[in-house]
Amino acid sequence: MTDYLFKNGHLLTMTGSGVGYMKDGAVAVTNGRITAVGPTAELEKTISAKETIDASNMCIMPGLIDGHMHASYAVVRGVAQDIWNWMQAGLAPYHKYMTPTAFLSGTRSAVLEGIKAGTTLFGDYAWPVDGWGDVFADAGVRAVLTARINSLPAQGMAGLKIGDLYPFDEARGRETIDQATAFIDNWNRAHDGRINVMYGPQGPDMIGLDQLMECKKLAASRGLKVHVHTAQGDREIDQMVKRYGERTPAFLHEIGYLDDQLLAVHLTEATDEETQLIAKSGAKMALCSGSIGIIDGIVPPAHVFRQAGGDVCLGSDQAAGNNCHNIWNEMKLTSLFNKIKYKDPTTLPAWEVLRMGTIEGARALGLDDEIGSLEVGKKADLICIDVTEPNLSPVLDGPIRTLVPNLIFAATGREVLHSMIDGRFVMRDRAILTMDEQAIREDVQLQGEKVAHAVAADPVHKSMKLLEAMEAGNL
Repeated sequence: MTDYLFKNGHLLTMTGSGVGYMKDGAVAVTNGRITAVGPTAELEKTISAKETIDASNMCIMPGLIDGHMHASYAVVRGVAQDIWNWMQAGLAPYHKYMTPTAFLSGTRSAVLEGIKAGTTLFGDYAWPVDGWGDVFADAGVRAVLTARINSLPAQGMAGLKIGDLYPFDEARGRETIDQATAFIDNWNRAHDGRINVMYGPQGPDMIGLDQLMECKKLAASRGLKVHVHTAQGDREIDQMVKRYGERTPAFLHEIGYLDDQLLAVHLTEATDEETQLIAKSGAKMALCSGSIGIIDGIVPPAHVFRQAGGDVCLGSDQAAGNNCHNIWNEMKLTSLFNKIKYKDPTTLPAWEVLRMGTIEGARALGLDDEIGSLEVGKKADLICIDVTEPNLSPVLDGPIRTLVPNLIFAATGREVLHSMIDGRFVMRDRAILTMDEQAIREDVQLQGEKVAHAVAADPVHKSMKLLEAMEAGNL
């Protein structure tokens, strides 16, 4: 017998080349998978369900995909923006004092935030501290977890002078590779396939060549992707030119890293020609428009990447600088920024960025056979959105259909009523069913204050640029 039948909704199936709209549509879910999709009148004739959900005045669509994030930094949300060299000058002093407890607190807060805004897949990139995977497993969400690998000194970038060549610690690299491998072997396809993994050399500027190649070989032996920050900023390009005499894309091409195994993150500093090289290699791109716009003032070359035939997933990156984990925000900014960059209002229209947040994102992560669209046989990862909210109404079906443009350019995430993952509700009528929301809110406040107090006691904080804005009364 069918478990759930959602009926009478505006369906966005994301099938075909567009959004796959169906008026007055229905979706049946059985044993965690979608078992029927079609007009309500047809499905009601043949399907008997344990529970029927009337989705009148709702949009039913695949859950949103956040393909690249550093969830733990939600514990220090908002500490590293409106400055140059955000990583070393803004985030590093806080990262230095993030305990495992603070790390997990921030991760829970980011997952909570994402669920409430319609995210069903979380592509987190972090140190594999004890309990990290459990946050996603216990929350009932789908995740692609990438254990961070680098050979920087244990303190990371804290204390490193801007512009100096990073010192590599091969023993530290060995330690992080071994930690990542242990995590991967324990968590790959865990919890009935809800938890997936990737190898994560943090960036080609942050690990030696031999260990960078080792990561690729280890990933290939397990059939996994490598998730790498690539041409992510002028800081990285400067390091690569100083160390290897060439820019990141040329270096990766030379060593055989550009292929369909690579998920290349940001491409902030990639030229159009470099972007085309990466896209045509079969590599995928993770795009974080909000984060890169705020911390670098740059529009990454996703439009060029897609024109070259590449697939792009969207990511929220980190709340220390981007301030949110909300894929509605990323879809809107991606379309808006590119329209402005190219002075062309037709660039990256609403339906294209919606595909980037769903089916194209799933394809970039290698999961499009399981999620990303409402199709029979796929996992039941879906959300229901109240389209009667003032910012989304009226819903007009002709002569121009307004649903998708209003979702992309006006939705905030608060309109998401229900979220289902693997056929199980994780949020219903805005109530989180798998996490203690109040406890998470209280704990992230407590842990954030502890980290901030530790930073304030460190003399390094006196050189932080944002203190000038504080002293001027601007913050």
